[in-house]
Amino acid sequence: MPVKLSVTTTAAERSRVDALAVGMYSGRKAGPGSSVLDKSALALLEASGFKGDIGETALVPPTGVAARSVIVVGLGDKAKLGPDGLRRAGAALARRASKVKTVATTVLESLPKAVDAADAAQALAEGVLLGGYQYLKFKSEPKRSSLTSVAAVTTGATGKFSAGLAAGALTSQAVAIARDLVNEPAAGKSPAAFAAEAQKVARRAGLKCIVHSGAQLERLRLNGTIMVGQGSERGPRFVKLEYAPKGARATLGLIGKGVVFDSGGLSLKPSSGMEQMKTDMSGAAAVLAAMSVYAATGVRSRVVGYIPLVENMPSGSAYRLGDVIRYRNDKTVEVMNTDAEGRLILADALALAADEGVDAMIDLATLTGACVVALGQQIAGLMGNHQGWVDQVRGAADRAGEKVWPLPLPNEYRKLLDSEIADMKNVGGPHAGTLTAGLFLREFVGDVPWAHLDIAGPARAESDNGINVRGGTGFGVRTLIELAHGFRKPGRS
Repeated sequence: MPVKLSVTTTAAERSRVDALAVGMYSGRKAGPGSSVLDKSALALLEASGFKGDIGETALVPPTGVAARSVIVVGLGDKAKLGPDGLRRAGAALARRASKVKTVATTVLESLPKAVDAADAAQALAEGVLLGGYQYLKFKSEPKRSSLTSVAAVTTGATGKFSAGLAAGALTSQAVAIARDLVNEPAAGKSPAAFAAEAQKVARRAGLKCIVHSGAQLERLRLNGTIMVGQGSERGPRFVKLEYAPKGARATLGLIGKGVVFDSGGLSLKPSSGMEQMKTDMSGAAAVLAAMSVYAATGVRSRVVGYIPLVENMPSGSAYRLGDVIRYRNDKTVEVMNTDAEGRLILADALALAADEGVDAMIDLATLTGACVVALGQQIAGLMGNHQGWVDQVRGAADRAGEKVWPLPLPNEYRKLLDSEIADMKNVGGPHAGTLTAGLFLREFVGDVPWAHLDIAGPARAESDNGINVRGGTGFGVRTLIELAHGFRKPGRS
């Protein structure tokens, strides 16, 4: 059962809940609602080593309050507290309160003046809901969180707090859709199964959904998708989603890599590199999930999602090293590594989006291990052909609280993709793999402003950390929601 979020004007000390959660700043300085703590509680905090850092929690006796227990939540440095800190605080609260049902929290009270009330409430909601996310489908004895409701205590700005909590709930709902899809084992999400799920989501969300397969892929000349998918008994699909509000004046294209399982094909991965390849459709999941809440959140631009779906498998029918793919824009690619397949299907989607006249586009893909080497597991690499558009994407990511870092697309590296017999090959050698992958994708966008997010690192978390729970993170969903809301049509370079 999802956690219900609400606003209450009942004084903190009179809230009859299982737990009252109050805030405290670094150095155990008084925070929102911490005035309810008596000397014994403060002494207990000091003795336990609690400092008030973001993510810290402590349980103290409920003296002088109606609540059955009191949770102290660290908020870090008051001068630096913002939405990201509130997300982390909300996640810590959800984990500490997982054994109780009802919570009231003063964390949103007495915020620094620089923090907008609605933004703060949205961040707290995202923290509580995403930090408390659980994927229990295959647990025979699941340890479910008991938490059912969190009420934010306030004496003012109830309207802004309520709006922020509602926005955070919608965003978290979308992220949970992506996480569920990523965490699902590959056996349960063939290209056809993913496409069927996309149709279900589209019906609920008021989106138009078209699924292409077989001869339809051939007519559209989506030859990268056809070739990569031909090694699997579970044939490829190509999903096109459309959100078209009345009066829209610009069109944003979203492209998501949908490799439902990546064995590497004939360039077979070692088992240690294959075990988590059910996550190789994280970009596709992010696009579908973000678009699921565009109508509910009032996005005003038209948005079209392009999702190529394949399973990359070795077999007698698999594509081979040395094969050449001719794309719908007539560029030809020699396949030199079947484990560099994501770019081969993204090229189809990028070329189709460019032909259909989107005003700007962004693709999300778990594309290169080189990006993880460069930026680690919490930061995505950002590239593009239009600085204004790249800046717009980065701004959306910053506002959403998802970390991205700009990387270059050096023209002098393009020669690394030169092929002996075709226009280019699909790999550029052992160095700068993330950049050459970006240069490859750039060949298919024409003059359309384009950005590329390599999410190979942050698409999966190896442990619980902040709002992330071990497994699929749904990275990119929040950025795509923010990007669509603030979308401004960039000029052509």
